[in-house]
Amino acid sequence: MGRKKKDLPLLEGVEITGVAAEGNALTRVDEMVVFVPFGAPGDIADVKIDRRKRSYAEGHIERIIKPSPLRVEPRCEHFGVCGGCRWQHLPYSFQLQCKQQQVTDALQRIAKIDLPETRPILGSGRQWEYRNKMEYTFSNRKWLTFDQLRSGEEVPDRDAAGFHIPGAFDKVLDINRCHLQDDFTNRLRLFVKDYGKAHALPFYDLRAQNGLLRTLMIRIASTGQIMAVMVVGADDPEPTASLMDAIAAEFPEITSLMLCVNTKLNDSIADQEIRLWRGTPYIEEEMEGLRFRVGPKSFYQTNSLQAYELYKVAREFAGLTGGELVYDLYTGTGTIANFVARQAAKVIGIEYVADAIADARLNSRVNGIDNTLFFAGDMKDMLTDGFIAEHGRPDVMIVDPPRAGMHGDVVDVILRAEPRRIVYVSCNPATQARDLALLDVKYEVTAIQPVDMFPHTQHVENVVRLDLRQSVPGASSEAASEEL
Repeated sequence: MGRKKKDLPLLEGVEITGVAAEGNALTRVDEMVVFVPFGAPGDIADVKIDRRKRSYAEGHIERIIKPSPLRVEPRCEHFGVCGGCRWQHLPYSFQLQCKQQQVTDALQRIAKIDLPETRPILGSGRQWEYRNKMEYTFSNRKWLTFDQLRSGEEVPDRDAAGFHIPGAFDKVLDINRCHLQDDFTNRLRLFVKDYGKAHALPFYDLRAQNGLLRTLMIRIASTGQIMAVMVVGADDPEPTASLMDAIAAEFPEITSLMLCVNTKLNDSIADQEIRLWRGTPYIEEEMEGLRFRVGPKSFYQTNSLQAYELYKVAREFAGLTGGELVYDLYTGTGTIANFVARQAAKVIGIEYVADAIADARLNSRVNGIDNTLFFAGDMKDMLTDGFIAEHGRPDVMIVDPPRAGMHGDVVDVILRAEPRRIVYVSCNPATQARDLALLDVKYEVTAIQPVDMFPHTQHVENVVRLDLRQSVPGASSEAASEEL
């Protein structure tokens, strides 16, 4: 016989006092921290505890007694259900303050090293419709809100086109309008949904793993070019061709229309064949006259305009004069490598994904850049003392690792290589801080610049400049003393 589930309390009239990790707000009750989603500092609310641990608890707001003066009206009708934009109820200026503090706290608390003052965060010029890429899921198991469940009404139509509900792999929230990409995206998604229902095309069943309409990826470049990749879950040529022709006829502005038949168990199309239906097999982003080709499997920063600001910071921190050998670690499709190549003697990029390296080489050729060299392979296996002996000791290293940060072996090689400067671009200030502590034995942090790439979310990018300490043998005193 299982243990009876313990009733958890309702905390009445508590004040939300701050903003915490993962986009949550927090309150403190009897010396215990309670994390609460969708709260705003200054709210007075009744909070129901959902889960209790030894040192903290998690809850949700049952009723707001007195709203915080900070609160603003969320633009999106799906706010509070969709987990994508958890800070829409907070003014953008306050979001930036929170992200600035998030960076400062992580570096101070985790790195525990001497740090300069953090520069003011660079806010995004666009707070809405800023994303260049969105992915939607089609499902026959539409998520029902608590209001719908409580009403007891029958919901016979369960087909949905939208986003996965956090923590529920087989439930999809049906989206009427998303404000993160140009409204063209909403028109295209709703057209496919309506066409599917009108022609009795089965929406994908995420449990049974069958159905035709599966996912839709839409990319809109800063150049105005549009890519749409329709992914179907069954190899059924006739209805699929009719759907693709209908999309092409309805949306002639799509410059790259593609089809993928994905019958495997997960939604990733990185290992799938993608067929060009109409137009070109890529779209192009533009930055300072450079053209970057983006294919259906390519990685590109999802906020095009703010990516330019991020790369300008990285280039400024690198302090290139034209004679440097630069290593660009975790180069992806070589965007940063090609962006800084005109100010360097040579740039060597390393990246795990072979397809990304193919894109990086292509982008160099397209832009007439002949001083880049790209290698594919696991970073800890590629970046070795032997590699550096063969290709040259870098003057500057630019590193942009995934959220997990750098592998310890990579940090060790960097310390032995002793580039005079490191530019560390990170999407996770916590793992960045951990790596800065490891590098502190030879490097001092000389500049910190947060950049907001994703308004209305808790995510933040951070760029750090590190210079080789003067006391390190072989270090350039001129480089170590150079000021920004």
